Amino acid sequence: MQKVAHTPHDDERCGWFHTSRQRTPKPAHSGSSHARWVIVGAGYTGLAAARRLALHYPDDEIVLLEAQEIGFGTAGRNAGFAIDLPHDISAEDYIGDIDIAKTTLKLNQLGQSILRSAVEEYGIDCHMRPSGKYQAAVADKGIKVLEAYRRGLDKLGQSYEMISGAELPEHIGTSFYRQALFTPGTMLLQPSALVKGLADTLPPNVSLYEHTAVTGFEYGNKVLLTHANGRISADNLLLTNNAFGMHFGFLQHTMLPVFLYASLSRPLTEAEQQRLGGQPFWGVIPADPYGSTVRRTHDNRILIRNSFSFNSNGQPKRHCLQKFLPRHQQSFRRRFPMLPEVSLEYTWSGSLALSRNHEGFFGRLAPNIYGALCCNGLGITRGTVTGTLLADWIAGKRDHADLIDFLLASPGPNKLPPEPFLSIGVNTTLWWGQRQAGIEA
Repeated sequence: MQKVAHTPHDDERCGWFHTSRQRTPKPAHSGSSHARWVIVGAGYTGLAAARRLALHYPDDEIVLLEAQEIGFGTAGRNAGFAIDLPHDISAEDYIGDIDIAKTTLKLNQLGQSILRSAVEEYGIDCHMRPSGKYQAAVADKGIKVLEAYRRGLDKLGQSYEMISGAELPEHIGTSFYRQALFTPGTMLLQPSALVKGLADTLPPNVSLYEHTAVTGFEYGNKVLLTHANGRISADNLLLTNNAFGMHFGFLQHTMLPVFLYASLSRPLTEAEQQRLGGQPFWGVIPADPYGSTVRRTHDNRILIRNSFSFNSNGQPKRHCLQKFLPRHQQSFRRRFPMLPEVSLEYTWSGSLALSRNHEGFFGRLAPNIYGALCCNGLGITRGTVTGTLLADWIAGKRDHADLIDFLLASPGPNKLPPEPFLSIGVNTTLWWGQRQAGIEA
């Protein structure tokens, strides 16, 4: 029996979790049991895989394990952008190889379609809206990024609108930005509410166990998983737990658990809403990747998301919440000087699973073990579509054969340098990137 070195243990003040519908968690697993299928990780990927496997194997029990509470972990901590467009930061025009970009677009749009169908079919109240997104810039460097991305979108044949700084207050209230590139295909949503809704509408042959962190594993003809209150044996295991997959003996030293930090304001009063102006629901991503993501939510709160840390064990550095809160407050004041009395009510961190070559893993890890891991910051759409297609591939379904073949052909995340060079290099890169972002942060 091998031990799992680290398990998820996120900080307590995730605004999305606390402002979404409260629910009664499913009980933790206890005792000993056996199932044909066990899935570890109930984020977007695991929920999608469980739903799809349950449809393909209606007579089998699908066991889905979540280390924390549904909607509390990583899947409920992102900024809530379900993005359609590819964005290759290593390419000069942010699109790169046109065939890869077209396939990536098709994957992301399928992920959106799967989510949209589930939200509509089950009436999930997650405030999903086809709002598009603004990619905005202040400095000359950011303006050049927007121009380059516009050329890439032309090459890809995708629609957009370039909006001047003078026009932007009509859209987002603030006059902080000099220019923005608006693309219409993004859906905005409340991520924790979405995850809770997906979990509570799983097929009846899915057994969801929350607060069940796997602490040990043994591989062979059967997979044996242990936890604090018991054990589960499985004929087949699916790992859908992103960077924590490395602690299960696979893809070791390939994924970077990078944490981003966010704050959510109290709701704006009617008078404050009038002073802000603009549209009632929107999202801005920065032209500079180290800048601030900003949203106005369905309940008239403002989200500010910026600042990074590298946490090699996949667990948050709690002192960073207080360290980065003043940066969030400063970012808020720069953008919204008309709202001087608005406080930030919640502050939290959330992790991304990144790889050095921007590739994820999809496929078979061992004879009876499968994985869809490392979403590289696109968990909502990419996690949903890879979880769905992994279940299709396992079941021998080929409805989306071109996309499955594309995912299987990926080389996967490549190896990282050893410690301490890794931590030194990543932390230096993050520090320098945030410093260079300047006023964009």
